[in-house]
Amino acid sequence: MKTSIIRCILVLPIVASLAACIPSPEDLESEPVKVQTPKGEVTCQLYRQNRVTWDRAIDFPATKMSVPEADNYCRQEGQRRLNQ
Repeated sequence: MKTSIIRCILVLPIVASLAACIPSPEDLESEPVKVQTPKGEVTCQLYRQNRVTWDRAIDFPATKMSVPEADNYCRQEGQRRLNQ
């Protein structure tokens, strides 16, 4: 019993320290980027310079395209910038 309490006391600060080191997406946001598409302008929130998985649309012509389609345009823009 004492061993598990001591182990918990030792492990808890380590876990808390590691959790504080993980950045949130807000910490990595770029300025919003506007992308011209055949269906209208999409405003994208791009994140990391070396990844595009978090890139997403924050404004798009909702009557002309779906959320996944708008997000895809943003990931394409992130990929284009990555390859420059």
